[in-house]
Amino acid sequence: MSVVKIYEAAEAEQSILLRKPWEDQEMPDRLLDGIERIFGERLSPEAAVARILADVRVRGDAALVEWSARIDGAGGAQGAVSKGAKTQYDAAEAQGVETQQAASLVEIPRQAWAEAYRRLPEEQRDALDLAAERVTSFHRKQPVDSWVDSGPDGTLGQLIRPLDSTGVYVPGGTAPLPSSLLMAAIPARVAGVGQVIVCTPPNSLLSSSIDRYGVPDLILAAAHVAQVDRLFALGGAQAVGAMAYGTETVPRVDKIVGAGGLFITLAKRQVIGSVGIDGFYGPTETLVIADESADPAWAAADMLAQAEHDVLASPILLTPSRTFAERVAVHLANQLETLSRAEIAATSLLARGGIVLTAGLEEAVRLANAYAPEHLCLLVRDPWSLVGQIRNAGGIFVGEHSFEVLGDYVAGPSHVMPTEGSARYSSPLSVADFVKRISLVAFGAEAGRRLARPAAVLARGESLTAHAAAADMRIA
Repeated sequence: MSVVKIYEAAEAEQSILLRKPWEDQEMPDRLLDGIERIFGERLSPEAAVARILADVRVRGDAALVEWSARIDGAGGAQGAVSKGAKTQYDAAEAQGVETQQAASLVEIPRQAWAEAYRRLPEEQRDALDLAAERVTSFHRKQPVDSWVDSGPDGTLGQLIRPLDSTGVYVPGGTAPLPSSLLMAAIPARVAGVGQVIVCTPPNSLLSSSIDRYGVPDLILAAAHVAQVDRLFALGGAQAVGAMAYGTETVPRVDKIVGAGGLFITLAKRQVIGSVGIDGFYGPTETLVIADESADPAWAAADMLAQAEHDVLASPILLTPSRTFAERVAVHLANQLETLSRAEIAATSLLARGGIVLTAGLEEAVRLANAYAPEHLCLLVRDPWSLVGQIRNAGGIFVGEHSFEVLGDYVAGPSHVMPTEGSARYSSPLSVADFVKRISLVAFGAEAGRRLARPAAVLARGESLTAHAAAADMRIA
């Protein structure tokens, strides 16, 4: 049986390339069953998240601890069986510690980060250091500058100020993701954010290298390398609520960044306004444009690298060559047999992935721009000839040696990128996400009087007489 379907372009546009709003997507029974176990009723994910957020807002630390214990101890409606928070909660209760005080147990001290870094094999330490160095170097090149322009009328300008604080959410439901911590925290540091905190779910099933806080060593070491300020073993909607509203233990932040699953996305949607957010991120997606000059084994490997993330990931190949498409399909089947997460990857390929036959590279580019993928890989004879035609993509990976996996870890740009077609109007996480622009206006007396008259005219046109009066006073 084939592990991937080959589509004609017209069919693909009505299926795998058709964007479906998340609100219209049917929730799997497994997820709804998990919610029912936790809440005692079959709530929608939106309603479940709203209930958690409201409780965190009112009860603070007590709600954090209770929800973490309840969710993680119930098998995880959020997709992970995490024992760390429940263990902390139970231990605190056994010792007669007040629930509010127990919440302090979710913060992991800085010393533990450094110890975890030292415990790592040298090869992993070197890789983390290299990734951090390259991410830092890339983001230091991003121009976000103040400017002041003085002329005969006075001075106009733009002042750039970093945020006072930001919260980084690092997912950890199915695998430890230290790279996600680096990719979000380092741009914040480069921007000059005053305080950077990190929340990540405890999960004792992810790795044998787990400290007593239930967080893998790789995550702790990444916090050390990125030089964040505080780290909390706290996940799910309750973590978003804590950073948005503040609790006795977790400080309120100005902006929450980072990817996560459905519950994180829903929580970010519901707290926006109380706090800034970077964007709404869905499952990862990679679209590959390839011609017959590409290596089919490499193309298959690039698709599988995305497919193994999540059963909802979208690995898609666009090619004008049926022969090439069929060769890639064979390599996909063969390589699947060697993967530790083969079941996830296979489900992703069949449900959300595919190979699309196009009339030519021109049609492939048209489909890519309409789809607006998170990652766009150009495995063609002359990839630079297509770069100028790409309007919508989170990141463009030019040529076979610029494979997307490098972007996940060590290329330099943040891998927190727009998904679900939002690359039509948004950008990858950058230094610009962690600064504010403040307008500066400083006119002299003569310019103030001269500009007052047209200002008054416009104010009266809007029936704002107080505005007009304030301007008229400067004319006299």
